[in-house]
Amino acid sequence: MKRFQCSCGAPIFFDNHQCLQCGARVGFDPESMSVVPLEQYADLVYCGNHDHGVCNWLRPSQSDHDLCRACQFNRTIPNLSLPFNTERWAALERAKKRLFYSLYQLSLPMTDGWQASDDGLLFDFLDDVRTQPDTYPDTFITSGFADGVISINLLEADDVARTAAQIELRERYRTLLGHFRHESGHYYWSRLSGDEMATSLFAEVFGDANADYRSSLDAYYREGPPADWEQKYISAYASSHPVEDWAETWSHYLLMHDALETAHAHQLIDISPSSVALAERISQWQVVSVGLNEMNLSLGREDAYPFVISPQVHKKLAYVNAMISRFRTLQ
Repeated sequence: MKRFQCSCGAPIFFDNHQCLQCGARVGFDPESMSVVPLEQYADLVYCGNHDHGVCNWLRPSQSDHDLCRACQFNRTIPNLSLPFNTERWAALERAKKRLFYSLYQLSLPMTDGWQASDDGLLFDFLDDVRTQPDTYPDTFITSGFADGVISINLLEADDVARTAAQIELRERYRTLLGHFRHESGHYYWSRLSGDEMATSLFAEVFGDANADYRSSLDAYYREGPPADWEQKYISAYASSHPVEDWAETWSHYLLMHDALETAHAHQLIDISPSSVALAERISQWQVVSVGLNEMNLSLGREDAYPFVISPQVHKKLAYVNAMISRFRTLQ
């Protein structure tokens, strides 16, 4: 994430609705990819979801749509009459907006499913028996992607519940933003899966994308990952199926991209990651992530990035990098 500055000179941040120094109303303008003081832009107004306190993005004042570009991708929002749902929705939107920032930065195609039913994207933010047992006693929602829709269980916006799931599933890392990045990988694979070049290279790097999904995941949850998984995969879950391997690798590519931009913005690295080849970016990230982990340990916390980029994972990241470039040529 790059750094932003208010007209008064104070720093402002991606999620801010207001400058904490001068009090100016601020918001994120996706056209300029900047957080700007609203009073200086008469042609911009807040997204309609700003009224709920869940969005600080701006839209053109003359737009026919009340919602900002990112909120137009929502198909289902939480029932705001139910306890805690406004706070959970706000957390989901913060994570989704950071995902969108990265996708726009990478010039990836972004079309909402209302406009393009074939290759568009929509989001469902859903309750079930675990979040609202009195209202949805017989409903169980699993976060995932299917038919152009990313579904996220509101439980993932609850820090305690998400940490409990991480412990139960023996995951090293589980974040709300990580869910969005991972599921976006499934969306982009759905757009690549009909591309002969992409699928041919995929088979060489990841394996058979058409391997039986249900039986592969059942085997993973029954037997766990292979003993040498760290030599071949970025996470244990990546070993469950080739398409999950792709989604996990895609997610880590986005994490690395965003984290390196932040490191450059704060002068922790000298060279902009967007100006160097992937091998150099990985080298930069390995240095930054070690420092980040050491800082976390100094603060009494666990590793912030508990992963190893092996030579095999490097090849998979290179495939993701190539597919991002391919998306740009296909637009």
